Amino acid sequence: MSQQEPDPTQQLRIKWDQRYADAEKVARPAEVLLSNAHLLPEQGSALDLACGLGGNALFLAQRGFTVEAWDLSSVAIQRLVQAAGQLKLNNLHARVRDVEGQPPQTEQFDVIVVSYFLERSLIPTLIQALKPGGLVFYQTFTRQAVSSEGPQNPAFRLADQELLQLFSQLQVCVYREEGRLGDLSLGSRDVAMLVAQK
Repeated sequence: MSQQEPDPTQQLRIKWDQRYADAEKVARPAEVLLSNAHLLPEQGSALDLACGLGGNALFLAQRGFTVEAWDLSSVAIQRLVQAAGQLKLNNLHARVRDVEGQPPQTEQFDVIVVSYFLERSLIPTLIQALKPGGLVFYQTFTRQAVSSEGPQNPAFRLADQELLQLFSQLQVCVYREEGRLGDLSLGSRDVAMLVAQK
């Protein structure tokens, strides 16, 4: 009798549940969102995709957006629900959701934020999920790294200028990718950041 292979989605869920159970981990908004918050519309609907502890979701909800926050980890979502409750953010809806199996619907959001999650096949769906004029704020690791932070598998890191190619259908408003130029102790290293409009 052969033993069944473990479900890859379940393995991922366990991995992230364990990581988010660390009480020292705190929810923080991504730099791409904080640095470019002045580009946000005054109101609207927002999605924090693969939200983790929901730093982006909390930030957007506090600014008055109606926010969906989705993640595979029930531990992360439970912690986000508690944080939203403490802040009395009734406009934040956190859900356990496999974002690859259940992607967003067409023209559903004014703002989509993705930080430190890279599933290239999902990008066209994210573009479709933006309402006309909607903005995507995206930040994740690049292969040109200065530190050992982030995934070791290069498949989960961006090639040079790749984020620009992935979102080439949109109007790029902000792009930052510093690579290994200049003083490596300063700046935003190891990541690419993009804000683009549909």
